[in-house]
Amino acid sequence: MAALLSPKVLPILMLVASNVFMTFAWYGHLKFKGSALYVVVLVSWTIAFFEYWLAVPANRIGSQVYTTAELKTMQEVITLSVFAVFSVVYLKEALTLNHLLGFALIAGGAALIFRA
Repeated sequence: MAALLSPKVLPILMLVASNVFMTFAWYGHLKFKGSALYVVVLVSWTIAFFEYWLAVPANRIGSQVYTTAELKTMQEVITLSVFAVFSVVYLKEALTLNHLLGFALIAGGAALIFRA
């Protein structure tokens, strides 16, 4: 349990959770295209409020052991990973080979950030 609370691991877990919230805030409304735009914006802002309560502390805690470039890189890779699962599971959209190759190239670029 202590390992999960370390400044190396906790920010990653918090960023994953925050990305789940933000993905729903940004894309969850696409299943409700009949709803008024102002309603989905207000609901999205409400969801995003909770996302910020995870993302901001995650970056604050993570900055103890990671550079801001590393934190941002983690954020982007986590965002793509969460989005890929979300789009398949929630939106029922297929991931194509081009999507997977594009994500792999981004992940490869992210790996460069963490090279010593």
